[in-house]
Amino acid sequence: MSDLEGKVAVVTGASKGIGAAIAKSLSASGAAVVVNYAFGKEGADRVVADIKANGGKAIAVKADVTKAADVRRLFAETKKAFDRLDVLVNNAGIYKFLPLEEITEDEFHREFNINVLGTLLATKEAVKHFGPNGGSIINISSTASAGAAQAAIYSGTKGAVDAITRGLAAELGPQKIRVNAIAPGEVETEGTHSGGIIGSDFEKAMIARTPLGRIGQPDDIARVAIFLASDDSAWLTGERLTAAGGYR
Repeated sequence: MSDLEGKVAVVTGASKGIGAAIAKSLSASGAAVVVNYAFGKEGADRVVADIKANGGKAIAVKADVTKAADVRRLFAETKKAFDRLDVLVNNAGIYKFLPLEEITEDEFHREFNINVLGTLLATKEAVKHFGPNGGSIINISSTASAGAAQAAIYSGTKGAVDAITRGLAAELGPQKIRVNAIAPGEVETEGTHSGGIIGSDFEKAMIARTPLGRIGQPDDIARVAIFLASDDSAWLTGERLTAAGGYR
């Protein structure tokens, strides 16, 4: 894996799923990791324990990315523990598939607040903590950003993340801060299990349309995140890397 020795990374929404896999992979590559969570303390503590058991450095910090005060505290705790910041992974996100007639104002704001506002607030604060050599910001998008049936809100949030990625890459480039996005396809996580996707006809249809013949695993996405966090991707910014086994 790429060498991130001496680097410090914050991963939002890292108590489970893709975020947890990214946090563990960043540690395996040498980075100290801040495991952010909003509700899943037990999961975040397990991720930290796993990292420490393998010789890494990590802390868990509770913070709601939709609240500016929480985000400021997240990065203050990062500075207190590790005294620097090199990588931010904006992974915190939610989804709910709904037909148009069931969309509500509350659900719209819930998804946009976490998926979009949370990305902006975390990035805004991270920029204050990157050093003179800049840093790498990795946003988690989705193949659904192109639009998916019964996912108008979620698709909208991820389309916004794609646009934010391109815009902030242009804005922050002069500060040596790179901003890229990963767009996973279907990934097997706690959420896809609890949501009834695993084993469903929807999953079978996704696999049928995926040239590599399976849905993704969290580690598939983590490997791409390590690349974007490292100097191996030093000439990439404003990019959206699709990690979906060829699914389109």
